[in-house]
Amino acid sequence: MASPEELRLMTRVARMYYTEGVRQPQIARRLGLSQARVSRLLSKAEQHGIVRITVSPPAGTHPELEGALQERYGLRLALVVEVGEDEEQRILPELGAAAAYYLEATLRSGDVIGISSWSASLLALVDHLHPAPGLAGVRVVQVLGGVGDPAAAEHATRLTDRMARVLHGDAVHLPSPGVAGSAASAKALREDPFVAAGLALFDGITVALVGIGSLEPSRVLASSGNVFSAAEIEQLRAAGAVGDVCLNFFDAAGTPVDAGTAERVIGITPDGLRAVPRCVAVAGGRRKTEAVRGALRGGLVNVLITDRFTAERLTRP
Repeated sequence: MASPEELRLMTRVARMYYTEGVRQPQIARRLGLSQARVSRLLSKAEQHGIVRITVSPPAGTHPELEGALQERYGLRLALVVEVGEDEEQRILPELGAAAAYYLEATLRSGDVIGISSWSASLLALVDHLHPAPGLAGVRVVQVLGGVGDPAAAEHATRLTDRMARVLHGDAVHLPSPGVAGSAASAKALREDPFVAAGLALFDGITVALVGIGSLEPSRVLASSGNVFSAAEIEQLRAAGAVGDVCLNFFDAAGTPVDAGTAERVIGITPDGLRAVPRCVAVAGGRRKTEAVRGALRGGLVNVLITDRFTAERLTRP
């Protein structure tokens, strides 16, 4: 129990710090205390109810939803974006802007960024990205084959090259399709020296940026030609698949689902995604809710940037 004298000192220190705006070193000098003692007195002032700190979230922020997502799915971080509509294509600019700001604020020199090739949400991120002052030695690595239909090839190049250019880094392409025609051709492609060099960088990725796909391929992925046949999609559906990350399919519990498709994918594996210190998914919209839930349950990503409506669905009992 604190003595009346200590309570008076706590109150004086707390008033100087919180009301008068005096910094801790100055308080220590004025009152003849050590800075460590000032810090302890401030902590005790909170414990005794002398100081009560409240946070008033501004309109358009959702800290409770973010906290609920982090607790339920064991996420390192969740960012929930305020949007006016619950429709995937209309929320992409807001998700992209939020993801770009997060990336600009958290990147460090020497980071190796892995980026999926065929994601509309990641294209929105790159379109909103600004140069981050002071960065050096950044590399941007494709984590899914970026070769596809020539008419759509600009998408993968734009993602990788533009991000590298804005961040004053180097782009490393994965010069192969995301989906090979057969397991044998996929094996041969992985042994190509240029493809093998890109794959070898996956173990050093410090930040991965991925989209989350529903079972039906998105317009961007479909136009790239890196898709499975309708029969294979039906096999995946029958096996319980609800979505994919980098063409790694999973069910509602996040368990991998394979209908003979996994061995044809040239890109990062589920274990590779889980090994990345920060694996950031940018995804939202009603159509993708179950896919996002499965990816979170499977631990494929540990940072989620999504919209308010999707966050609400993900946190319901």
